[in-house]
Amino acid sequence: MDCCTPNQDQPTADAECCAVPQSESAKAGCPSCQQKGRVVDHITLKALLTSSALKRLSSNPYRFCPSADCDVVYYAAGSTFRTEDVTAPVWQKTDDPSVWVCYCFQHSEQSIRKQIALTGESTAAEEIKTLVHDGRCACEVRNPQGSCCLGNVAQVLKQIRSGMAVVSGKVGQ
Repeated sequence: MDCCTPNQDQPTADAECCAVPQSESAKAGCPSCQQKGRVVDHITLKALLTSSALKRLSSNPYRFCPSADCDVVYYAAGSTFRTEDVTAPVWQKTDDPSVWVCYCFQHSEQSIRKQIALTGESTAAEEIKTLVHDGRCACEVRNPQGSCCLGNVAQVLKQIRSGMAVVSGKVGQ
């Protein structure tokens, strides 16, 4: 069960279950940068690929390339999709602080910084947890990484609180 799908045994999503995936059972790295990525369900690709890219979709399992320095978003044996093949900007692949970190509830680094500047804190993570618990997230179809954003949001919050710049998905690098 996905951590973003509420159930009785796990009433809320937490930062550990939604941590930014590093290389969960990756067998092959990205053909461009060799970074190992997490398998992404085809529903994510169907929701986010441009119509011309969708015509090239194979039945092979695809992985999400998390490298900020690589323009490949999804890869499979003999097939890649790059940033221009995806309908939404990919947070991990851009320097734009207005790009959503949370695609379901539209939180960006910029909006999180603004809330902290105005109120001294951000409620983004708690809001996301509550909405996930209520079954209102659609991570598998809205988030290009195909999974919960809470790990990404936690990274952004940590970097902002430590006074460090957040540069795309390269948080802390």
